[in-house]
Amino acid sequence: QVQLVESGGGLVQAGGSLRLSCAASGSIFSFGTMGWYRQAPGKQRDFIARITSSGLKVYADSVKGRFTISRDNTPNTVYLQMNSLKPEDTATYYCNKYPPLATWGQGTQVTVSS
Repeated sequence: QVQLVESGGGLVQAGGSLRLSCAASGSIFSFGTMGWYRQAPGKQRDFIARITSSGLKVYADSVKGRFTISRDNTPNTVYLQMNSLKPEDTATYYCNKYPPLATWGQGTQVTVSS
């Protein structure tokens, strides 16, 4: 059974940085491509970044150049380094496979103040 636990969120001023972590149960190799997603209040959950098992990365235009996704297969962790944060980055952030599984973790809240 897959379990994904996100952490590292918080309150930060615009222009600041945060590093999110996602701990995945089981072998991450079985997960293949992993992604980060976010959901702002009243909006749908959106894809923002993904990384293949070989390290190839793709970003949404909204975060390109500011966010960096990485993964560490020992332990099974996926990271999202977020720099130059903007108020519009405020959301709950989730990790999951790409494409995502039906089951999601609890997410981690990121709030960026102006």
